[in-house]
Amino acid sequence: MSSLTNPRGPERPAVYWRRRLIVFGVLLAVIVLVIVLIVRLASGPGTENTAATPTPTPTATPAPTAAPEASTTAPIDEAATTDPGSAAACTADQIRVEAVVNGTSFAADELPQLSLSVTNTGSAACTMNAGTSQQVFTVSSGEEPYWTSTDCQTAPSDQQVLLEPGKTVSSNPPITWDRTRSAPDTCDQPRDPVPAGGASYHLNTSIGGFASADSAQFLLN
Repeated sequence: MSSLTNPRGPERPAVYWRRRLIVFGVLLAVIVLVIVLIVRLASGPGTENTAATPTPTPTATPAPTAAPEASTTAPIDEAATTDPGSAAACTADQIRVEAVVNGTSFAADELPQLSLSVTNTGSAACTMNAGTSQQVFTVSSGEEPYWTSTDCQTAPSDQQVLLEPGKTVSSNPPITWDRTRSAPDTCDQPRDPVPAGGASYHLNTSIGGFASADSAQFLLN
């Protein structure tokens, strides 16, 4: 009687064993193929492509630019025209000049900003030279002047403006006062700081020969 472990038949037992091994090999290959197909279907599409993250190109940092030196001139803004036409020159009775400071008290690390304004208080338009060549800023304490804008002024210029009745023009940008004494012979050398600690100062201005009626008072701490 033939069995799985003891094959019998007209052929030699070795022949039957080879045939069975072949059949088992085929079955095993089929099983492996089925398992591979199932695994591939379960895992979805093939390996994802991972894109390399681009390395950002460093942006060059601009080199710091030195701050421009504070000017001792303050051009007039809103100049109406350089063609005054038939308008007459401004006179003292129709011009009001005002000294302007951007505060009344300044801490030790604060620098006052000085400017002036000009108003036509008359009923008719008039013309005047409001250029920096005509402007004078003076900081004083008591009877002693400490700083004057014309001591070290550079490149003064003329600027003809037409002032309509009621119109006001102002110097712009303002002058930054560095809280030092000025003199014509100290323009190219260090200057002494003025007294502070609550000291009181007054700004007086003039333009085109017209002086401010009142001074602008402020304190330096």
